[in-house]
Parts: sequence; structure tokens; C-alpha cells
Amino acid sequence: MKTSDIILWIFIVIILLIQSFWLFLDARKRGHNYWFWGIWGLIQTPMPIVFYLIFARKIYRHKAGRE
Repeated sequence: MKTSDIILWIFIVIILLIQSFWLFLDARKRGHNYWFWGIWGLIQTPMPIVFYLIFARKIYRHKAGRE
């Protein structure tokens, strides 16, 4: 392996660990299935964060009384 390949793999691992850690902690704080989100965050990126923000945190919903 080249040095650039090793640096790329280290970067990917760091991104996955940070993503998984954040998903785990935020899902636990908000009462969601935190083990699911944490493990899924370790497997791939960026889809777990996108789905978490849309479906678990519901960032897309409108506030009551607003149109």
C-alpha cells in the first residue's frame, strides 16, 4: 500500500468513528434506538446521518401554526 492509501483509510475510519459516536450519543439523549444508530454509523457514511436527521430528529417537519 502506498502512503496515500494508508492516509485515506485512516481518514475514513476517523470519519466513521466520529459519526457513530455522535449518532449513538444523540439517539440515546433523545430516546431513540441508540445501538441501531451507533452500529449503522460504523458501517457506512453519510446515509446514517441523513436518515437520522430526517426520520429520528424530524428536521423536515413544519412548526405548528406555520405554513
